[in-house]
This record gives sequence, C-alpha cells and structure tokens, in this order.
Amino acid sequence: MQILPGRSREIARSPLDAAGGDAALPSWDLSDLYKGEDDPALKKDLARAEAEAIAFSKRYQGKLAGLSGDDLAAALVTYEGIEEILGRAMSLASLTFAGDSLNGGNGRFYQTMQERVTEISSHLVFFTLELNHVEEKVLEAKIAGSAALARWRPWLRDLRVWLPHQLSDEMERLLHEKEVTGRAAWNRLFDETLATMTVKVGEEELSVSAALNKLSDKDREVRAAAAKGVSEAFGSRIRLFSLITNTLVKDKEVMDKWRQYPRPGSSRNLANMVEDQVVDALVKAVTDSFPRLSHRYYTMKAKWLGLEKLQHWDRNAPLPRDDDSLIAWPDAVSRVRAAYGAFSPELEKLAAPFFEKAWIDAALRPGKASGAFAHPTVPAVHPYLLLNYHGKARDVMTLAHELGHGVHQRLAAEQGYLMSSTPLTLAETASVFGEMLTFRALLDTEKDPAKRRLLLAGKVEDMLNTVVRQIAFYKFETRVHAERRNGELSPERIGEIWMEIQTESLGPIFEFTPDYASYWAYIPHFVHTPFYVYAYAFGDCLVNALYGVYRDGTVPDFQAKYLDMLRAGGTLRHQELLAPFGLDASDPDFWKKGLDVISGFIDELEAAS
Repeated sequence: MQILPGRSREIARSPLDAAGGDAALPSWDLSDLYKGEDDPALKKDLARAEAEAIAFSKRYQGKLAGLSGDDLAAALVTYEGIEEILGRAMSLASLTFAGDSLNGGNGRFYQTMQERVTEISSHLVFFTLELNHVEEKVLEAKIAGSAALARWRPWLRDLRVWLPHQLSDEMERLLHEKEVTGRAAWNRLFDETLATMTVKVGEEELSVSAALNKLSDKDREVRAAAAKGVSEAFGSRIRLFSLITNTLVKDKEVMDKWRQYPRPGSSRNLANMVEDQVVDALVKAVTDSFPRLSHRYYTMKAKWLGLEKLQHWDRNAPLPRDDDSLIAWPDAVSRVRAAYGAFSPELEKLAAPFFEKAWIDAALRPGKASGAFAHPTVPAVHPYLLLNYHGKARDVMTLAHELGHGVHQRLAAEQGYLMSSTPLTLAETASVFGEMLTFRALLDTEKDPAKRRLLLAGKVEDMLNTVVRQIAFYKFETRVHAERRNGELSPERIGEIWMEIQTESLGPIFEFTPDYASYWAYIPHFVHTPFYVYAYAFGDCLVNALYGVYRDGTVPDFQAKYLDMLRAGGTLRHQELLAPFGLDASDPDFWKKGLDVISGFIDELEAAS
C-alpha cells in the first residue's frame, strides 16, 4: 500500500502488481501537445490565437453575405486554424486534469484555460451565427461558384440545422461567455467531488474506480462489501449530487425553451444528425426486448451462481469455473493488435503508435479519472487514450474499444479540425467494431466448450451493459428531465425513478436493496453529456448488423469500405455511410437485427446449459 502524504487514504496497488505480474502499465506523455502549462509555446499560441480572432472579427463581421465563395472559403480556413489552436490548448488542460484531479494546480490550470479560451473564442461567436443568416439560395450560389467552398458543404449543412434554434447574436455571445461560470462549473464540481471521494471496502480505502471494480470480484462477500461502501459513499453525498443534477436539468430546460426544442433529448439528436423518431424506435425495440435479453440471461446466471435471487452486486459477478486470472498488459496488447491485424493490416498499422509511443495512460493512481475514454485532441497531433487497467478480461475489451476510437480519430483527422468529429451515434461504431473483432478472434480459436461458454457469457454481459443498461440510463434521464419541469426533485424521488427503471430493465430475478437508489449519482454522462447514452446502444446494434455483413462476405472489399467510412469523419450522415454495406438505420427491422445477435448468443448459452 502507498500512503499519500497528508492523507489517511491508502491506495490499492494494481492487482497485476499484487499478483507479481506486469507493474509497468503505461502512462501518457502529453508533450506532443505542449511541454506543460508553463511551455512558452502555449503562451505564444494563445496570444496568436487572440490576435487572429480579433483581426478575424474586424475583417469579417457583418460582411459574410457579400463575400465571394473563394473569400468565404478562405475565412473558413482561418476560422478553423484559430479553433484548432484553442482545441490544442484545451486538450492539454483537460487531459492533465483527467490524469490527476487531486492536484490543485491541475484544477486551476484547467479552469484558467477554460476562461482564456472562452474569452478568445468570444470574438468568433459571430461567425457561425452570421453564416446561418445568409440566405440559402445566396449560399448555394457561392458554393456552386467555388470549388474551395464546396469542400465545406458538409460543415455548412450541419451548421444550418441549428438555425431554427439560434438566438440573437448578443444572447449567444452572453451564453458563450457565461458557460465557464454555469454548466462548466457544475461539471467541474462533479468531477472534483468524484476524484476526491474514497470508498471503504472492508479495511481498505479505495478510489471510486477501484471500488466499482470490486463489484466484479469472484468473492461474493467482497462484492457485497464494495456495494455497501459505494452506497455509503454516494448516499452520504446524495444531496450534493441531487443539487448538481437538479441545477443542470433546470438549466437545460430553460435553454430548451429559449431555443424551442420540442423535448429534452432533441438537441442531442440534432447534434447526432438523427431524428427523434429513429431514437424512439431504438428505445422501443430495446425495451420490448428486455424479457428475451436481460431478463432471460440473468435468470440463467442466477442458476449458474446457485442463487434464487440476484442482488445488484451480482450483476457483473464472474461465472463459476471462471478462474478470473489476470491478463498482463503485454498480453492484452498482443491480443488486441492481433485481432485488428487479422481484419486489416492497415488498421493494425494505425493502432501501432498507441503502444509504441506514449499515447495511452493505463496506470492506476489516485486522482485519475475513472472509466476510459479516447480524446482526439487536434489533427495536428494525435489522440490519447485513458484506461484504468485492472487486468480483467473486460479491461482487454475496453482497450479494444478505446483503440477503435483512436484509429477512427486518426483516420478522420484527414477531414480537418472542423469536420473530423462524428456524431455520437457513429462515434461508437469503430470502438464497438474493435471489441467485436477482438471477441470473435478469441471465440473462434477457443475449442474448450466450458471456456467458450465463459467467453460467450462475458460478451453477452458486455452487450447487455452496452444496450440494455444504456437504454435504461436514457429512460432514467428522460423521466428525470420530464419530472423536473414540475419542480425540484428530492434525492428520494430521483432514487425511486432509478429503482423503477432498473427493475424494469434487469428483470424480476433481481432483488434490489434500498441503498442501490443512490447509484445513479456516479454516472458522468448525466452531468457532462445529457442523453449521450443511447449512442452506445445505437452503435452496438449498428455494429452487430455491420459485422454480420462482414462475416457473410456479401460486400466486396469490405475492409477498404470500412476504412473509408471511418475516414469520412463528420462529412457524411449515417444513411450515406451505411449505404455501401446495404444497411439502413431508418428501416424498422434494422434494430431487431442487431438485437437478434444478442438473443442468438443467449440461445447458444441456453443450449449449452
């Protein structure tokens, strides 16, 4: 155990260390962005961005409608360059903070950068607002007469969908400048609260991430102790988390009214370039499938575990005969790279630098953000991956998942800073596909029936977590946002909604203890990106259909078309991206095909039981 100076908190070593395994988990090197917060290059870049932003405003404000197509294209190039400088600075600040939020200096640096970047970008707010005021026929004429501007058509297309919800220029600028003292400040409070929390599990004081990891321990008493500790840690702070939630949900309600969004999730769906009705169809398809998916699987799992009822801490319990052996980091890397390479040598080549250079932070340490993510930074640099690697099979799949994001971000970087990012509904495609490649590689080579069953069960649980659990989260959010419109929700009422949705989604085999009512509080998506979560289910079902096409061999040059899809970044919408594979997400049967894959795996498990 390591004792932190000035704290009575013990930090558990990596289980790999404890097992005498791989102690050299990688940490990232952010110097490809800047050498640190004191790097003169950072100060110089921000000063240049500010000067260019002021000059940009003076040169173009009030004049966009009269520019030629070529001149407007030149303005877009300048605008993108300034935004990329700001994005690079914020990438350093956010990744530094994610790496260690217990360091007060990191928090101050993050806040300072937010304020500085907001101040500089306030000079640019006019640009997108004014562009949207250019008449459609005038803009089309400019595009038709300029090859340089035609390149920007996808970005202009996506920008103009916000026109019906755009406020006055003065109001937009005010909201932009107040962001750092509004939503962003509540986000930071949530992050810092989570990072500084400790959870008592038995005699250990663990971080939230380490405690949640204990919920998949093979020892049921350890899982129960971890569940108790998490419940107490969040339960004792539930009024703070309720205040954060109530404030942010009310803030969103106010903004939605001003911007005239028909319902709370509409702005997210618009950003994802997907219609409300398509999301409704996905949610209905998954909800209707709760009995044949999660209810059926967890009933089997209870039987395998020899339990009449499951508690919430049994949901991710290892199955009997699962030796729960630890997978050393080099072995995890080898498995994932091999799976990627077997599908496409080009894909593996794109993945290689993440491991050969310091682009991944997998080490376990206090203050580090929990969970995992891939940060694209800016096209001029490269993505970074954050994981908390505990050596479990799920961690290998998490590596495959985040690596999928990483290679997607590298390929899409060809589109430039403004057009490289994809809607959330498509952002999960490469990540879930990477998981599927890794899983299938393991499954196809496993001949032992017992081990094959364990692999299948593990994959089913991951898919249920991705599809059923995320749609349950989405339904929870929807209920909370709807009820908040009638007044502030008590912590007890939020907990009741959580318990009702969990019971519906996981089924009657679960017997939820009352203290589970606080578990909604640790989900960061509810705070940072409201209504994000359905994108995971969207991506999983999409990938199930996409992988089925690949396995069937019905699409020639599948690998090349797949890489082209990733290269497109945000320039194409899901209909255009899926067309080369003969898929259409607007087809009512599309979601059923994806869900049938999960059901098929459960069928196989039932047959083997």
